[in-house]
Amino acid sequence: MKNVFLEYPKCSTCQKAKKWLQEENIEIEERHIVENNPTKQELKKWIATSQMDIKKWFNTSGLKYKELGLKDKLESMNEEEKIAILASDGMLVKRPILITAKGVCPGFREEVWEKLLK
Repeated sequence: MKNVFLEYPKCSTCQKAKKWLQEENIEIEERHIVENNPTKQELKKWIATSQMDIKKWFNTSGLKYKELGLKDKLESMNEEEKIAILASDGMLVKRPILITAKGVCPGFREEVWEKLLK
């Protein structure tokens, strides 16, 4: 399985993560998170694989998250509704996302990424 890197190229964290991957000589398949939005099926699989709370998959610092008032709405939503809203717009999803044969991680956390790649 090829390592997949979902990114928003203008995002500074995505740029930092991509630079780190290049310095580590890690081959990746790049995917633009807005132009090629994660699907509901992909998100269900990735969230389950990551073993992280679905809240960790939201880009809580993003303008879209704030515009939609999701901070207050998420509590009353079920998992299907949360996945549907994540799948509706790549800007709502925490980025970058690294998908490897060993697991999935939203957000750039070097120590977690090292475990997924080594």
